[in-house]
Amino acid sequence: MGLDQLIQECKKENIRAQEQLYKLFSAKLFSVCLKYSRSYEEAQDNLQEGFLLIFEKIEQFNFKGSFEGWIKRIIINFILQKYRSQKVFEIVTENFPETVEIEIEDDDISMDFLLKIIQELPDKYRLVFNLYVLDGYSHAEIAEMLEINIGTSKSNLARAKMILKEKIEKKASNEFNEAK
Repeated sequence: MGLDQLIQECKKENIRAQEQLYKLFSAKLFSVCLKYSRSYEEAQDNLQEGFLLIFEKIEQFNFKGSFEGWIKRIIINFILQKYRSQKVFEIVTENFPETVEIEIEDDDISMDFLLKIIQELPDKYRLVFNLYVLDGYSHAEIAEMLEINIGTSKSNLARAKMILKEKIEKKASNEFNEAK
């Protein structure tokens, strides 16, 4: 069964088609959930709840553009809505430099470590970091999505980068001291 036919069957609430769609996209969408969640367990919950929402809204998909992009956007918006309702965003008046460069010279820093420290970021920093750095949204788009101002988006990104840089440098320093 092709993707278009699978989508049509999901629109008819065909359980087997929904299972197939879940199997087809769950791994990709789980990686999205991991980026935006505080933990592995929260990512699992977000994936399940997100798929329920996808199946609720699948009737709205009109076969224009990428279906994968459409479901990814639903998952991201679902997670962001949860954070907006928890009021994790606040107006920030701190002035951080707009560009904080993170240079990773140590090849021993794993993707697992990077994912872990990104997940450890406070919500407001993690979400802006992921949207801007990993998913390529502009500060204007982020501000609209998160219902914050552009300056808050920029300062949250700068703060996220500073925190990540400190953690990477600390890890590199600890490994250097252990090697002595």
